[in-house]
Amino acid sequence: MSATVSALTPERLAAADAAPGFMPVDEATALYDVAREYLTTPDSVGVGVEIGTYCGKSTVFLGSAAIESGSLIVTVDHHRGSEEHQPGWEYHDTSLVDPHAGTLDTSARFRRTIFDADLEGTVLGLLARSVDAARVWGRAVDFVFIDGGHSMKAAQADYDGWARWVRPGGALLIHDVFPDPADGGRPPYEIYCQALDSGKFSEVGAHGSLRVLQRA
Repeated sequence: MSATVSALTPERLAAADAAPGFMPVDEATALYDVAREYLTTPDSVGVGVEIGTYCGKSTVFLGSAAIESGSLIVTVDHHRGSEEHQPGWEYHDTSLVDPHAGTLDTSARFRRTIFDADLEGTVLGLLARSVDAARVWGRAVDFVFIDGGHSMKAAQADYDGWARWVRPGGALLIHDVFPDPADGGRPPYEIYCQALDSGKFSEVGAHGSLRVLQRA
């Protein structure tokens, strides 16, 4: 498919809309545009990584960008939910609880989303904790999109484990970055600051709470 023709079709938008999740459409569309850009540069290696899949809403946008250039998206999640998805928390969804294990399991809903979006040959789901998957990862990628657990421990592990795999000229994308504490949690903002302070990344875009940092 030509990179000039959008693969973000009405059918894929419908699949993303039907998937449980929290990413606003305008930020998801910006994510698609950014992913498309970094997957089609002359230095592209044809692989992007998402940390934090949930039910695949944002993954559809990444996969749509990847299919245009024959690239791949690897999305990493243990599918047991982050802190805010657990019983008693604001974002707990009882329909996503596995009755056998008695715990959250979003893997089947993710597979349904990717099936409905016709992206099964483009999106590879890696069922593992981010910190464990990072231990066996071994190649450079065009971008890493961090949108996993929002505790400081989880966010720090995502940054420490995955930012180093962004190729020179590639991008580190961080979601839910709120400079004002009144707007949201601090951990994504803290790792965003760490990336800038490292001297390896510079900010090249901001779309709502999505930050785009390019590696030197």
